[in-house]
Amino acid sequence: MSNFSADNETAGSQTGGVQSVDRAISVLEILAQRGEAGVSEVATEIDVHKSTAFRLLGALEARGLVEQAAERGKYRLGFGIVRLAGAVTGRIDITQQGRPVCERLAEELEETVNIAVMEKQFAINLFQVRGPAAVSAHNWVGQLTPLHATSSGKILLAHMPARERAELLVEAGLEKLTPRTLTSKTKLEKNLAEARERGYAWTLEELEVGLHAMAAPVRSRDGEVIAAVTVSGPSYRFTEDRMHELAPALIRGAAEISHRMGYLG
Repeated sequence: MSNFSADNETAGSQTGGVQSVDRAISVLEILAQRGEAGVSEVATEIDVHKSTAFRLLGALEARGLVEQAAERGKYRLGFGIVRLAGAVTGRIDITQQGRPVCERLAEELEETVNIAVMEKQFAINLFQVRGPAAVSAHNWVGQLTPLHATSSGKILLAHMPARERAELLVEAGLEKLTPRTLTSKTKLEKNLAEARERGYAWTLEELEVGLHAMAAPVRSRDGEVIAAVTVSGPSYRFTEDRMHELAPALIRGAAEISHRMGYLG
């Protein structure tokens, strides 16, 4: 077989694989919407032959993601979906439990409030509320941000075991994003130690020039730090002095979310 033919076969296989995944997801969405559906209904909905729909449903059934309903030939979502959903349930709970607290904090502190969690070697924002004085329309939700240059990342790093933190920082690196980004491990560790002592972390134009932020930890039922509540604003208004002045309100807000998550400490 020529290289050209081999390349075409590989590309075709990859395209077919992606198409199969797309169709399988469509099947799950159809069942989620309808509750139950037969092979013919599924085939019509995703515009494939009945045999293709049958194979897709069979593959999903083998993984427990769909199951046959009492009426033979009808399919519905299986309990395997619950297993997958369980991986993000904690995050969903954080946003649900944190929403009223964040809304109150944004109103009280008049700046943008976010909830962020760890995602591999980044912090990712799950929920955001803009304060009445917020001038920027920037939406941080869903964005991966570097741990060493964000207040959320710092508070998450600060409460990690030292060895795990060191390994993570080696992997992630300490990229210089602005003139004020901390790129020295020694200086960062000192900053994190102070964050643990004070109960909150802060950044001064370390991610973006003109942006200040601070964050406090949210704990799970067993006391593990699972998220950060952050407040951010423009440096000309959300000054270093103002941040330290407002920090107790942020810490109280984070503690309230922690209690809502079952933490009794």
